[in-house]
Amino acid sequence: MPRFEYKVVPAPRKGEKVKGAKTATDRFAHALTQMMNDLGRDGWEYLRAETLPCEERVGFTGKTTTYLNLLIFRRAVEEAAPLPAREELPADLPAFFRPERAPGPSELAATLTPRGGDGRRAPTVQAPEGHAPAVGPARGGLVAE
Repeated sequence: MPRFEYKVVPAPRKGEKVKGAKTATDRFAHALTQMMNDLGRDGWEYLRAETLPCEERVGFTGKTTTYLNLLIFRRAVEEAAPLPAREELPADLPAFFRPERAPGPSELAATLTPRGGDGRRAPTVQAPEGHAPAVGPARGGLVAE
């Protein structure tokens, strides 16, 4: 499936003077044609035009909504090579890059620690030892709660 990148540019607001274009419509069409041809040379494909609201400040406390005319272009991007499946990883890959199997929900539920005298389990989960890296400068010892 092809992937695309998009570019949104404001539509021209007025036409350009050009020889042979006598009306405002002709001048506007020429300005739009120039913009589309310039972007087309860079590989951009015209997709559609949109009119979208934009809220702007007026004075210190006021706001007003204006509508902007935008032209949307797209072009295909090269797709990155797919990552190899786990079975296809090289055998000499260091252990750091070979993640262990993640514990399942039942394994994590078994690590819940009871709190208080009623024996109910706390809503926190502790990962089995060895699955999480050590955090901070402390090594070993108990952490007070």
